[in-house]
Amino acid sequence: MPTLPMEVMSNSTVFTLSGINASRESRYVFFCIAFLYYLVIIAVNVIIIVTVALRKPLHEPMYVFLCNLCLNGLYGTSGFYPKFLYDLLSDVQEISRSGCFIQLFVIYSAVLCDFSTLTVMSYDRSVAICRPLEYHTVMTGGTVFKLTAFSWFLPIFIMFVIIVLSSSMTLCGSHIEKLYCENWAIVKMSCTSNVANNVLGYLVIVTYFGHVLFIFISYVKLIKTSLKSIENRSKFIQTCTPHFLSLINVTVASLFDMMYSRYGSRDFPQGLRHFLALEFLIVPPLLNPLIYGLKLSKVRNEVLRYMKHNDVK
Repeated sequence: MPTLPMEVMSNSTVFTLSGINASRESRYVFFCIAFLYYLVIIAVNVIIIVTVALRKPLHEPMYVFLCNLCLNGLYGTSGFYPKFLYDLLSDVQEISRSGCFIQLFVIYSAVLCDFSTLTVMSYDRSVAICRPLEYHTVMTGGTVFKLTAFSWFLPIFIMFVIIVLSSSMTLCGSHIEKLYCENWAIVKMSCTSNVANNVLGYLVIVTYFGHVLFIFISYVKLIKTSLKSIENRSKFIQTCTPHFLSLINVTVASLFDMMYSRYGSRDFPQGLRHFLALEFLIVPPLLNPLIYGLKLSKVRNEVLRYMKHNDVK
């Protein structure tokens, strides 16, 4: 229960975040590591995006969706790393109420967008392998645009509704046990009933469980089709393996965050708590472009050609 009067807490315009209990020297080391890691995330994602945009052989639906996945990686990490880097050099980890809601909107809409994009990519692979003769008829420019818009619109709409509900709550607290703002942490500080937020939360979980189920069903069909011919089997291994690895990557990272948010204990070592909370901001944004860049020979070869062409110039 809150130790301060409700009217004082409800008027608070600042949230405090869970700090890093380390010496200033150690913080400088963490800052350098985090800064370099963020630069690597930016670099690998930008390389994929620029290569797909400029190389005509990659102007196909699958690579457009890959470009969208990388763009989303840049979008999501921009909601965390700049503020985190600033906090590493600051004695007090605070964030304004409006800044907090903007941060959680960006971070969690990016997570949902990852799932939506991977769902769209599974549909694309399903058409390519199961209905190859209809592929260019089905996956037209208009269809690709609509699917890409869907992968952004649904997460943004969901997070907008969540933000509206959460920002209207009267809060009996101002401390968030994470290095960044999270909706569940804010909901737990509500002085009044949070039934609406809980119901919406379950609806979001069900919706994206449906996304994962769709991907699973698509993969069952893909595997059945790929077993019928060597060509389909080769296409499945080449193009679907990185997609499957990305799905596992994002799903595991999201489950870590969900389980930590609801069941995480303060008895855990601080380093472990922070890793569980940050896993989906550390691994997927870097691993996704690397998986596709290394596994898909067409992307890898075009990246190398583009870089060699620029070196010659």
